[in-house]
Amino acid sequence: MLGIAVNVVRLVIEYDGTSYVGWQRQPNGVSVQQAVEEALARVCGSRHALVSSGRTDAGVHARGMVAHFVVERLLPMTAYREGVNRFLPSDVVVREAVLMPDDFHARYSATAKWYRYSIYRSPIRSPLMCRYSWHVRGKLDTPSMRRAAERFVGRHDFAAFRASGCAARTTVREVFSMAVVEDGELVHVDVRGSGFLRNMVRIIVGTLVEVGLGVRLAEEIDEMLIDCRRVKAGITAPAQGLCLMEVEYD
Repeated sequence: MLGIAVNVVRLVIEYDGTSYVGWQRQPNGVSVQQAVEEALARVCGSRHALVSSGRTDAGVHARGMVAHFVVERLLPMTAYREGVNRFLPSDVVVREAVLMPDDFHARYSATAKWYRYSIYRSPIRSPLMCRYSWHVRGKLDTPSMRRAAERFVGRHDFAAFRASGCAARTTVREVFSMAVVEDGELVHVDVRGSGFLRNMVRIIVGTLVEVGLGVRLAEEIDEMLIDCRRVKAGITAPAQGLCLMEVEYD
């Protein structure tokens, strides 16, 4: 008996996470996954479950969230992009729809993820920046932040840099690169790694900001990575400054 042919479609999704409870479906509000799946169902005539490359928390944004779904009756790729976008709210959009090989998996095929965290450094708050950055009023010592950032690069146990509700079986992760980039009144922290624990990037950024404000020394990062206790690391940076920029594949 011949099996039913299936087609794997990859979507690249951009969204402003301000109004959502996160990427994943949850009972306490509307998620980005729910919004895309409902729009996709209106195009396909039936529901298809999206499998994502990961999750983003409430208020976190994405420029390049990757998700895939499996469909038996294939429509033109324009239907999965332009067609789905017709039914999406203005703060979510499908940027790309591509037919992939059968063995593609949005999560397990990923080789790296790039997150960017944006900090707005100014004595005066900005209504235009508040949705997409963390407003820090104090003067930041960016050279010290760079020295601290270098200490995160490599394979480490990041137990001190995860939220208490994180259910990951192992806390060892590899950070490929980390850069602190000045852009006018903004400071961007760009992090590339194999994968991340819950709130890991936000806790790293909170720690870097404390270094930049002179609350901590860059050399203390080594002790945090060895000690593995959450209380040793810095604060958790607010969600709105974080954006998933890209998920990389071979």
